[in-house]
Amino acid sequence: MNGKIEQYLHSLIPERTGLLKELEDFAMENNVPIMEPEGIEVLLQILRLHQPKAILEVGSAIGYSAIRMAETLPEAEIVTLERNEARIEQARANFKKAGLSERITLIEGDALEAGPKVMEHGPFDIIFVDAAKGQYKRFFELFEPFLADAGIIITDNVLFKGLVAENIEEMEMTRRKRALIKKIRDFNIWLHDHPHFDTVILPIGDGVAISKHRGDKNEKA
Repeated sequence: MNGKIEQYLHSLIPERTGLLKELEDFAMENNVPIMEPEGIEVLLQILRLHQPKAILEVGSAIGYSAIRMAETLPEAEIVTLERNEARIEQARANFKKAGLSERITLIEGDALEAGPKVMEHGPFDIIFVDAAKGQYKRFFELFEPFLADAGIIITDNVLFKGLVAENIEEMEMTRRKRALIKKIRDFNIWLHDHPHFDTVILPIGDGVAISKHRGDKNEKA
């Protein structure tokens, strides 16, 4: 997106206060990945339109997105996954500060091994994926069966700072980073070609993919 347009849109977003501002400052100071302001505003607007009752979040970090979603939808129940022990402790403390511990269930451990525990809480109207980018396809395939009919899967960071559109072979970067960019590119193509989802990628924040199931959950890809 044009830099001036992006700055203009950013200027329209109301400043957060209280705990949310505290969490944003903590994330910036400690290099904790949380969703960019423009991206989370898109996410929250989708939630307002869809009015989900059950949400699955893959990747809690310090609990920022889960808190934003819970505050936006006072009747929704949220299940969120996190494996980092320090982040788990921080997220639980933040849920308590926000008074949301009763509506946010945090499942500890590797998301790729959490299927049985997640299944106990499904189906989910919305699944929000914001974890290890190199595992996006595996996350999608693992948790898609727990999506309600005509549900939506939202995936963050699918443009990876715009690097998915660059000629990465001519750029200086580690082999690991180059491999990650290729994985995200492959995921984006796979997502758009998925036979049971309609997907659009919005160039907002770090790139937000919105995948709407076409409605027949009995069919298999």
